[in-house]
Order: sequence, then C-alpha cells, then structure tokens
Amino acid sequence: MMDDFAQRKHIVALAKQWLDTPYRHQGSMRGVGCDCLGLIRGVWRELYGSEPEPVGTYSLDWAEAGGGEKLLSAARLHFQPTSDLKPGCLIIFRWRADLPAKHVGIYLGKDRFIHAYERKSVVTSPLVPQWRKRIAGLFDFPEFSGV
Repeated sequence: MMDDFAQRKHIVALAKQWLDTPYRHQGSMRGVGCDCLGLIRGVWRELYGSEPEPVGTYSLDWAEAGGGEKLLSAARLHFQPTSDLKPGCLIIFRWRADLPAKHVGIYLGKDRFIHAYERKSVVTSPLVPQWRKRIAGLFDFPEFSGV
C-alpha cells in the first residue's frame, strides 16, 4: 500500500496527464476525448484497472432532466467522503442550490483543480470563490496497491 501522501501525489500526476484532452461528451479516453466524469473514470481505471460499475449513456442535461443526486450517490458508493480539501481529492460541484450536482474535478493543491471544461478540453482552473461556493461534496479515492 502507498502512504496517503504518495497516493495523493500519484493521483495528481495521473490527472495532469489528461491535460489538453479535448472535451467529448461521454468520452473517457486520455488524449482522445472526455467530459468531467470521463476524466474521473479514466483516472480510476489507471488506478484500479477497471471501473466499479457501468456508467451507461447520459444526456448533456442528465442531472436536470432525470433529477436525483446520481453523481453524489455514485461518489458516496465508490469514494470516501471527506471534509479535507487535499491534493487528489474529488470535488463535486452543483451549479445552483435547487439543481443536482453535475460537475466534477480533482483538486491539485495550491487552490487549483483539474476538470474537463465543456467545449474546450481538460484544464486546470483556480478554485476561486465562485467555484468554492458550488462545492457539493469532497471525496477521497479509495486506497490502492500502488504503482
């Protein structure tokens, strides 16, 4: 097992390998295309080998159309809830208080996170107050065997 610091550093390094991957709705292939969930799915596969469950197809407005907290529910099932914002931490965002959470990224440290930006690519962004006020949940990846 890796210690906590080494695991977090490894997750951040894996996530950074996805930088500049074009935005593609439902994609999850580094260098080819991904959306915000696809970035997390890709990092998960690199850590654990396979995804914990099939994702299935989803529309661009899946959270508004389908309702429910699908993203938060899946995170609670497969990740460890935390209140500490540390590098390698999964950050889930909610655009408005009355809507389900539907955006996700990975915290890099130093007030920056990585995410797939719609119609752009995988980028790093500052975790400015406008993003911070939209945080709906923080989660740690489960422990893994290492590299």
